[in-house]
Amino acid sequence: MTDEETLRGYVEVWWQAVDDFTHLLESLAPEDWDRETDLPGWDVRSIAAHTAHLEAVLAGTRHEEVEVGAREHVRGVQGAYTEQGVVARSEADRDDIINEIRESATQRHTALLADPPLDPDAKPDTVLGTLGWSWATLLRNRPLDLWMHEQDIRRAVGRPGNLDGPAALHASVYLAESLGYIVAKRAEAPPGTTVVLEVAGQPPTSVVVDETGRGQALAAEPADPTVRIATDRESFTLLAGGRRAPEAGRVQITGDVELGRRVLDLMAVTP
Repeated sequence: MTDEETLRGYVEVWWQAVDDFTHLLESLAPEDWDRETDLPGWDVRSIAAHTAHLEAVLAGTRHEEVEVGAREHVRGVQGAYTEQGVVARSEADRDDIINEIRESATQRHTALLADPPLDPDAKPDTVLGTLGWSWATLLRNRPLDLWMHEQDIRRAVGRPGNLDGPAALHASVYLAESLGYIVAKRAEAPPGTTVVLEVAGQPPTSVVVDETGRGQALAAEPADPTVRIATDRESFTLLAGGRRAPEAGRVQITGDVELGRRVLDLMAVTP
């Protein structure tokens, strides 16, 4: 697959994620917008406003500087930037927020189809706050962010679903790529350690800690790994997304159970 085809694939899965996300918002009752989510300080409206903010900025709308005050869940410059988008839409009508997402995404989708990026390492003209992402990182992260937030909303309103679509697979496979770093650097597993992560609905992810202490991906699954972790997609993304612990019995560890538990405790790679 060429770089251009890879980038085009990211655009396609993002476009699907936008549609899934906005359809969910359109189906919610008014009271659902006030329900608290797993994200500290954010209700459903906050997540919708955050999404509208980022999609609008990426479509070329100027970021609006607003005062956010002292909020315990806001940390650092990037956190303040994100919160400004939420605060700026705190009084917006629900339909206006949904329409802003759709219109901004449509504008950007049209632009990306008309003039698709060709170099994954090049920097797009529009950036999000202090993030200096390349085209590949930006386009790959947008469907991850949208799908994770769709799931945040679904849990808040008691409407589970969309765990097997294109954005779900994209997000889960992407998050699994951090396994080597988690095992080697966070869990500080010794050289020679092998870990296999089995998430239902996708190929297993296998890593080894090399002699320099770095986690490396393995092309083939080891016959007798040090640790094998098996779970479902929802439980894995709850852990990797730093949301909450999954229900008891949803994650199975075989082999070095102590190391496996340490890996699970340190698995969160996205706020």
